[in-house]
Amino acid sequence: MAKRRKQRDPGRIFLLSPANCSGPRAQMVLSERATFDLARRLRGAEGAALGEVFAFVSGLYFKGKLAYALRFARPPDPGHPVAASGVLVITPSAGLRPAETRVTADAIRAFAAVDIAANDPRYSRPLLASARALDDEIGPDCDVVLLGSIASAKYVDVLTGVFGARLRFPIAFVGRG
Repeated sequence: MAKRRKQRDPGRIFLLSPANCSGPRAQMVLSERATFDLARRLRGAEGAALGEVFAFVSGLYFKGKLAYALRFARPPDPGHPVAASGVLVITPSAGLRPAETRVTADAIRAFAAVDIAANDPRYSRPLLASARALDDEIGPDCDVVLLGSIASAKYVDVLTGVFGARLRFPIAFVGRG
């Protein structure tokens, strides 16, 4: 009986739509008067994890996306600096970043200054560049799952141009932020 060769899992990467960095919860965590742990860490030199900050700023919606993605991500090369844990966050001005990326209050303020719009090059150029770098890293067979709204061009137009038919959209997220 011949041995079967185990096929390599092509993997699954998740891209999470960003939190609103200019909303009231963002202002709360960025306040110099805020004394809670996350706000203090954001003001410090080491900052806090991007996923944690966006989960606070966005509330349950981002927390749910992050938990789901962390559970079901299967990066083709775990630990690679581009694909990282398999969970990347779309940022307003820095393209795709691993959810574990450390950010400071200054970074969140910079995010707040940029409109998330496909026609704003401050948003679209970094997103396109990082999506291309990710595409080069993960290869042609890895699924890329967008957890965020597909009702507007701000994510889909840029990402479909890079990932094509590999870009997936869970039905539960259609029409949501």
